[in-house]
Amino acid sequence: MESDGSTMEDYSQDEWGNHNQELRGCTETDQEIEEISLMKKKLHPRRESSEDIQNVDQEKQSEQRIANRCGQGMQEMMQNVVRILEAVQLKWEQFQSWTDFSRLHLSNKLAIFGVGYNTRWKDDVRYYYAEISSQVPLGKRLREYFNPEKPEGRLVMTKVQKMNWKNVYYKYLEITISEARCLELHMVVDWIPIAHSRAAGGNVVHYLLPGGIPKSPGLYAVGYEEPEVEPRSPRMECGGRILSRSSLRSDSSSPSGNSTVKVESENLVDHLPKIHYCYLGIAEDRTLQQCLFQHFQSSSKSQGGINGFLAENCNVQQGTSPKSIYIKFVEVERDFLSAGSLVECLEKAVGYPLKFNL
Repeated sequence: MESDGSTMEDYSQDEWGNHNQELRGCTETDQEIEEISLMKKKLHPRRESSEDIQNVDQEKQSEQRIANRCGQGMQEMMQNVVRILEAVQLKWEQFQSWTDFSRLHLSNKLAIFGVGYNTRWKDDVRYYYAEISSQVPLGKRLREYFNPEKPEGRLVMTKVQKMNWKNVYYKYLEITISEARCLELHMVVDWIPIAHSRAAGGNVVHYLLPGGIPKSPGLYAVGYEEPEVEPRSPRMECGGRILSRSSLRSDSSSPSGNSTVKVESENLVDHLPKIHYCYLGIAEDRTLQQCLFQHFQSSSKSQGGINGFLAENCNVQQGTSPKSIYIKFVEVERDFLSAGSLVECLEKAVGYPLKFNL
């Protein structure tokens, strides 16, 4: 509003009273409008309340599903680690004192380790926890499980004090950085299905590798789908989830003109086929992209090994389809790739020999 320059002193008492009445009238009108608005809102209380409750319930259900998946994934991850520790037949060592973990050979090593316990009623040692310590040195990680000032150590100490447990034990297997990455490839990295094309009426198919394969050193695995299809959870011994083909989006900027891998959580396959590892590759002198392209572009069945298997899989009879092939890969610094026994590491983790790494 524009002011005419008048002040309160310019108005007479009667004029100021009339002005106040006008203001009160405006205020009463505003109040009436607010009351009408409130009455309108109260006309549909059940509808809005029902929608709000439904939205809250949906959010809670989503959060619970996520929590269940995370909990299930962690449990399956631990079971995989326990399977590896049992496969290498390590002996339990009873925790005695802090000097156990200050020894030089434990101070800065990476390892797979487990924490166990027994009771006064059953002397057999059972697993309490197991993990791959690939980022934190083993000595530091174990101290956290036996230090009462740490959350993990507090739980362990309470179990002993309340006589739930008799003794506490630990076991470990030292691993190299490359072996830690190899286990990550198996348990964390998702399988990527390889698409293929076939001309109408032809009996030869061609693999269509996705774009986005790193031009850097690392580890890669090739697997194929076994005949039986069973409902499987997202993390099982077959080694990670599978990205559906609908999650591979075309990328015209890719130099090879192929599709680029795009991870979309809603497209992750819930009912997973069991994928059988058949080859572990080490891209040390060449890049991951170069190694994978060489395997899948080979057309000679007489080569044998993984190249011959992939080439033979391209020749199919009318009315039949080739085996479904999958790959997964992880980048690893070149300096670390020569350390460790990577094929044996993966074979212990999956529980069977790799057919084309013999």
